Amino acid sequence: MRRLLLTAVTTTAALTLAACGTTEPAADSSAKQSSEAITLTDSTGKKVELDGPATKVVATEWNEVEFLVTLGVDPVGVADVKGYKTWDQAVPLKNQPKDIGTRGEPSMDTIAALSPDLIVASSDLPPAAVKQLRKIAPVLGIRSADASDQIGQMLENLDLIAEATGTTDRAGAARESFEAKVAEGKKALADAGLDGTELAFADGYVTSNQVSLRPYTSGSLIGAVNERIGLKNAWKVKGDAAYGLGTTDVEGLTDLPKDVQFAYIGNDEDDTSTPFTGALAKNTVWTSLPFVKAGEVHRLPDGIWMFGGPESMEAYIDAVVDALTK
Repeated sequence: MRRLLLTAVTTTAALTLAACGTTEPAADSSAKQSSEAITLTDSTGKKVELDGPATKVVATEWNEVEFLVTLGVDPVGVADVKGYKTWDQAVPLKNQPKDIGTRGEPSMDTIAALSPDLIVASSDLPPAAVKQLRKIAPVLGIRSADASDQIGQMLENLDLIAEATGTTDRAGAARESFEAKVAEGKKALADAGLDGTELAFADGYVTSNQVSLRPYTSGSLIGAVNERIGLKNAWKVKGDAAYGLGTTDVEGLTDLPKDVQFAYIGNDEDDTSTPFTGALAKNTVWTSLPFVKAGEVHRLPDGIWMFGGPESMEAYIDAVVDALTK
């Protein structure tokens, strides 16, 4: 799904729902804030100095956009606004930001015309693009993903952007809400006798009549959330170091346990992203899988961004618990 991500996460998959991030360790952030000036260190180790809390903010990646919305900051510029509105309906925009181009190639002229006081830049952007952005306004570099601790990275990113925008109270509230939802989801599954249930979450797309599937391993954000609420990841494939995403095909699904629960998210506005009800509907390998025959395939609601922030993950927990307990 080219429109979903910046770059493929493996050399054999052309998926683009989430670009590969840097594997450099994220730097510890620290902020010293008076009534005016803010100084902090971003995920790349760069010092960022602001005259005060940023209010005119541009974001180059959808998870960064979601963090801003969660923090009550309406971004003035967003990469691929239409795509965000399609794929992140769980945390909708509250304003009409300027579209700054694609997530992989933002328009420098468009961003400069907005006169932002902060640009939140994904680690998935090419270094040359970040260098250009730094000539326009202060840049807060954000590490998009870390398969060794996805939830920790998500919350670290939330806090970092909150420091830059003077919204740390909102960040604290978002953290508390997320942890409460995790506890709620875990209890609901345990009460239903589903604690320890094996779940395989994936997405897929169709290119030139070929179906490619992407397993979300335990190193993915979805995988990490699943484990926090008491589910067991059923995938045996290895995920990439940034997003924890693997690659397989329909034949690879035969390696899953027979009694596995299978879940996915597609989008009706992108028919290439729904192979499970489209291209695979008459595929004999797919239709013969035990979990397919048993009706244990769950399409979760559209518009939950699988690489988003705590609000998206809360929506995901509600969706997956609802699907498994019906």
